[in-house]
Amino acid sequence: MMNIHENCDFSPMKEQIKGQLRKMIDDISAIVDKLDDNDGGCMLSSLEQVQRKFSRVQSAAGAFYLNCYLSPYTSKYNELSTALLHLSERKIGALIVVEREEPLDAIIRHGIPIGAAVSHALLESIFYPGNPLHDGAVWVKGDTIVTASNVLPLSSSSVDKQKFGTRHRAALGLSERSDALVLVVSEETGAASLALDGHVYPVILH
Repeated sequence: MMNIHENCDFSPMKEQIKGQLRKMIDDISAIVDKLDDNDGGCMLSSLEQVQRKFSRVQSAAGAFYLNCYLSPYTSKYNELSTALLHLSERKIGALIVVEREEPLDAIIRHGIPIGAAVSHALLESIFYPGNPLHDGAVWVKGDTIVTASNVLPLSSSSVDKQKFGTRHRAALGLSERSDALVLVVSEETGAASLALDGHVYPVILH
């Protein structure tokens, strides 16, 4: 299990999630009471509403945790979160490396220099299908996109080979060799993930 950086503080977002969870608990309790009263006629409709609310909570929690992990290392965490959301919605494959404490120069096979400020529009354009730079990883250091079309070391785990495609194995490979945080979007499913310390975690943003 990952530990959130001790300086992470997104209190309004945290309170929003807590409020949504408490409301869901009340809704579920009301459904249970209806069953106890043999009045379950609207139970399926009520469960569907709870499911929709849970999806919204998952989305809010995904944004909360992603921002917590990114904010100590870049002030552009909102730009990165927005890019990840838009790429995920459009099922555009992406691989974004965020350098943390350990330098990555000796691990990443450098691609094309960018040297531009991080923005969701630039990230989305880089990974847009057909763009010459879309195949490979973007390397973010602080608030700057250092290079694009980088090659990352693949995970050598046989389990990873069976379970993940090349993009996810590259994210895992780098996270096994450094403390980098790697954001991944699957072009097949649009699912967003976060690789850290040799593990992949789903990030639900929509």
